[in-house]
Amino acid sequence: QVQLVESGGGLVQAGGSLRLSCAASGRTFSDYHMGWFRQTPGKEREFVAAISWSDGRPYYADSVKGRFTISRDNAKNTVYLQMNSLKPEDTAVYYCAAHRFQIPTATMNRGSWGQGTQVTVSS
Repeated sequence: QVQLVESGGGLVQAGGSLRLSCAASGRTFSDYHMGWFRQTPGKEREFVAAISWSDGRPYYADSVKGRFTISRDNAKNTVYLQMNSLKPEDTAVYYCAAHRFQIPTATMNRGSWGQGTQVTVSS
């Protein structure tokens, strides 16, 4: 499986921006569908965005459409999540995910997860 390491989280005021990065190693990154998820205490992990390896098509949760942008740089083995117009309800631990054969989901089998990075949006 591919190994994933997230970075770029932090504290930002509402309306601000952050860019998360997820560096992959161990397998051919360009062969993997990639995704971002988030989780807050007491809640299930939820889908945020994903990007296909085959055609680069992005997918977004309704709650982040128009504010977040997912992208990938296969030469750097990295997937990004640009987060703009952040809201306090975006506060969560953000996880990177990878799957060879499907767009990542919160309940996927045989996928890979990073360790997570904290994003805190103050009001």
